[in-house]
Parts: sequence; structure tokens; C-alpha cells
Amino acid sequence: MHTLISVLVVFLLVAVVPPSGAQTTHSAPQSALDAAVREHVAASDADRDAIRRLLARPDVQAVAGEAGIDLTRAERAVATLEGRTLTDLAAQARQVEQTLAGGQSRITISTTTIIIVLLLIILIIVAVD
Repeated sequence: MHTLISVLVVFLLVAVVPPSGAQTTHSAPQSALDAAVREHVAASDADRDAIRRLLARPDVQAVAGEAGIDLTRAERAVATLEGRTLTDLAAQARQVEQTLAGGQSRITISTTTIIIVLLLIILIIVAVD
């Protein structure tokens, strides 16, 4: 009986575990990996540029000055943003920029709030790092 169990265990191991030479690798070509990295870097750079453009606007600088927010520190913090935070902040910056570029001569309360929240998030991220 002991021999039968041993044979059964060996059989199961041979049947379940593939031989080491049978392993295949599935990888993308280096050119595809390089292209993906370039695309990610370009997207991150575009997101940072969107935030910097918003921070450079005179009306945004006026709102930040009234709120007592140091824009120099916020501008330096943009370089440290990454991932989902960068994407979200850039989307908000584009929305504010589009609203302001859409012909509004005055910053409305909601736009001012978005600007202040955006700046505070950037400063909090810098403070945490």
C-alpha cells in the first residue's frame, strides 16, 4: 500500500509540474517597450505643462496671492507629481484653463475654488514627501 501511494505521488508530480525546458517566455519586443515608455513620459510631460500653464496665468497668480499660497513652491512641486495624482491634477488644470479661455472675463466662485484646491493639493503632496 505504501508503494502504491509513493507511485501515485510521483505520477502526480510528473503530470502536474512541467519540465523546466518547456517553459516559454512571452515578452514584447524591446521597440514596443521603448515606445510605451516614451509615450508615458510624453503624457506625464504634457500633464505637467498643463499644470504649469495654469499656474503661470496672471488671474491664477492673483487668486493664489489673495489666498496666501506660495506659487513658487507649487511650481517646484509639479516636478514631483506622478501617477494618478498627476493625471487628476492635470485634468483639473485643463478644465480651469478651458473655462478661463472660454471667454469668461471674471473668475467665478467655482473656478476660484478649483484653483485653490488644486494649489493646496500640490502643496500638501510636497509637504508629505
